[in-house]
Amino acid sequence: MTSSSADVLDLDITGIAHGGTFVARHEGRVVFVSDAIPGERVRARLIDPQDDAADSRSFWRAEAIEVLDASPHRQAHIWPEADISRDPAERPGGADLGHIELGHQRTLKRQVLSEAFDRFAGGGLEAPEVEAVESGDGMGWRTRVTLHVDDAGRVGPFAARSHRVIPVRSHPLARPAVAQAALALRGGAAGRIDLVEPADGEVRVIRHEDGARPVHRGGRRPEPEVVYEQVGDRRFEVDVNGFWQVHPRAASVLDGAVYGVLDGHVDPDSTHYDLYGGVGLFAATLADLGATDVVTVESSKRATQHAAANLAPLQATAVTARVDRFLQSAAGRTGTGAVVLDPPRAGAGRAVVEGVHALDPAAIAYVACDPVALARDLGTFRGLGWNVTMLRSFDLFPHSHHFEVVALLTR
Repeated sequence: MTSSSADVLDLDITGIAHGGTFVARHEGRVVFVSDAIPGERVRARLIDPQDDAADSRSFWRAEAIEVLDASPHRQAHIWPEADISRDPAERPGGADLGHIELGHQRTLKRQVLSEAFDRFAGGGLEAPEVEAVESGDGMGWRTRVTLHVDDAGRVGPFAARSHRVIPVRSHPLARPAVAQAALALRGGAAGRIDLVEPADGEVRVIRHEDGARPVHRGGRRPEPEVVYEQVGDRRFEVDVNGFWQVHPRAASVLDGAVYGVLDGHVDPDSTHYDLYGGVGLFAATLADLGATDVVTVESSKRATQHAAANLAPLQATAVTARVDRFLQSAAGRTGTGAVVLDPPRAGAGRAVVEGVHALDPAAIAYVACDPVALARDLGTFRGLGWNVTMLRSFDLFPHSHHFEVVALLTR
């Protein structure tokens, strides 16, 4: 964008918004600003010039280009390439809170959750403190990193809020071996590169060329490599490109949190459900709590196959199905114990919430990676007569706006 003086504003930052941007107002209009901190005054460049289309919007978006009055919580960005001293178009995305002192990041995340509860959950819920998962500087935790190769052969992350590849000299959030492998990458065809470090510590580098068709052998699509992750004394198989938490301690932390909130709510004689179950992590948690009849439901056939293998020593059934459709087919079932609900970022949604409610479970553990989606679903549950009796929140993704919440719902 070619900027003009009309595209640059001096703004007072008053809050943080969901998604890692910050809130200001200009002549009554809300402006969402990146790379700022509440309490600061910054100079920011509008992402869209003030043309007729932009002027008709209820809000604008802008990028901070200079700090006029800094917050005491501002620090040198943990990723030098993303520092405010660089042009916004040259800043890589992925560490949108890296310019904020780590403890204050958690304060702001709690504020995001609190505001989501007030807006969407019906009010009256107190957001818990966001718990630190580890001491230290909050770097070196990403076991999975996605980079991109552009048409010129440049390798790097995308710029924030863009599909422009930014070559970088460091990857401070990546595990050391992942960062080393990432910096060694050179060129190649345009596309995506996934770097994965499973529990064995060996980094896999997986290239996905744009427009490339998968190679078939004997008429069958080749299956991805199967890797292994460890939670306590239990090993889980998962496709190398399948879903697993990116923080090396995340699965163990969430397993422990779900165990803690459901302890005392698991009747061995009831049927228990792990919905959006992936490769069976929380189905195993239910078994550890004493469940002898567990059903895990996941739409990915490959993940369900892994869940069946991972849960083979337990009395568990792995079902491949969309959760909403499974709940429709399960309507009228009785004898439900606990339900673990771990939906994707968009949340469960009203149909799934109503389907879980129809199972009449003894308790529900909801694992959430998005505070607004969680708040909406909790609001629906509360409208159906459920109480939110426990909440815990974990800073599993330091220096980014993401965090996890575990909620217990009972009658």
